[in-house]
Amino acid sequence: MLSLFASTLGRFRIIAFVEGISYLILLFIAMPLKYGFGMPSAVKSFGSIHGGLFVLYVLYLIISKFEYEWSFKKIGILFLASLIPFGNFYADKHYLQPNNG
Repeated sequence: MLSLFASTLGRFRIIAFVEGISYLILLFIAMPLKYGFGMPSAVKSFGSIHGGLFVLYVLYLIISKFEYEWSFKKIGILFLASLIPFGNFYADKHYLQPNNG
């Protein structure tokens, strides 16, 4: 696990995973709490966390683009994947493995 932190790609993969989890929590826990049980504070709390992680994700996406010379197509796919529930996990498997260039 510590070796993942050794590279920009490893840090990006970790950020993508955590951001993906935060998105799922926001969609499937916080939103139902807000609209089903009248608890808007859940969305406010998790929304702020998810927003910060999303900004970090986009920052690392830009950093990785230049460090690894990724194409604009790959950047577009990775950005769009972050907007789809479970998309980050698909992107990790198909686009972010160290041997996928």
